[in-house]
Amino acid sequence: MQSPRITVVGSINADLTVNVPRHPTPGETLLGSGGGITPGGKGANQAVAAARLGSSVALVGAIGNDAHADEAQKLLIDAAVDLTALETLDAPTGLAVITVAADGENTVMVVPGANGEVGAGVVDKHAAVVSGADLVLLQGEIPADGFARAVELATGRVVVNLAPVIDVDRGALRKADPLIVNEHEAQLVLGRACPPERCIEELLREFTSVVVTLGAAGALVGTPDGVVRVDSPEVEAVDTVGAGDAFTGALCHRLIEGDSLEEAARFAARVGAFSVTRPGAQPSYPWSGDELP
Repeated sequence: MQSPRITVVGSINADLTVNVPRHPTPGETLLGSGGGITPGGKGANQAVAAARLGSSVALVGAIGNDAHADEAQKLLIDAAVDLTALETLDAPTGLAVITVAADGENTVMVVPGANGEVGAGVVDKHAAVVSGADLVLLQGEIPADGFARAVELATGRVVVNLAPVIDVDRGALRKADPLIVNEHEAQLVLGRACPPERCIEELLREFTSVVVTLGAAGALVGTPDGVVRVDSPEVEAVDTVGAGDAFTGALCHRLIEGDSLEEAARFAARVGAFSVTRPGAQPSYPWSGDELP
């Protein structure tokens, strides 16, 4: 295979989505609707987001040998993501159980399945796909040793969306340029509570660049030149599932096209806003010809 511009080392899931009028309280039973299976996983989501916008993308990861495997790959194939480095293991495909309330807010519970096997050994098998990329993109849904090995192999830019926040080698994490976290994850990385503006200033003492996403409020972008706020377009949210992944994939797409981090984040905010106006994660992502808000 030819070297991709972007290699994503990350998770691939089947998403089971249930729509509810509101999120239940502990011990409460609510009637919902939906129950369909769609492709998901933070790694796959971000790969699809970048590929639909026109980037050459490869995914290093794993699926199981169960009935969910085909569905999990469907939109990756449709977006022409290179799956040469996707392993099929004797394990269940990763599963995310998602509840979406009427206001568009969601909760997600993830069963890693095959993603839990994407350690250093699997990454080493596909070292050329990682080392040959202009940009390597990582999240927090694979084992820490797989994460660290991917960073070690990378010769291009490393971008990390540490979601969920897992305990990874700090030296490997510091290679992130940028580190992308939401306001809650920023506090977990720092190990203390702080408002987003303070969090990003403290993170910039350790990281080359940082993006703190703020949902509908946009994002804070921090570089050695300072911190700027990037606004998100106002849209009517239908489903916020995968919006952060749309943002991250779009940001990486623009970075390899030569944008500054601020420019890339402004474009990514528009892509993220587009995604929340449609249901689902990957199905909601724009193609290169779609009009963005």
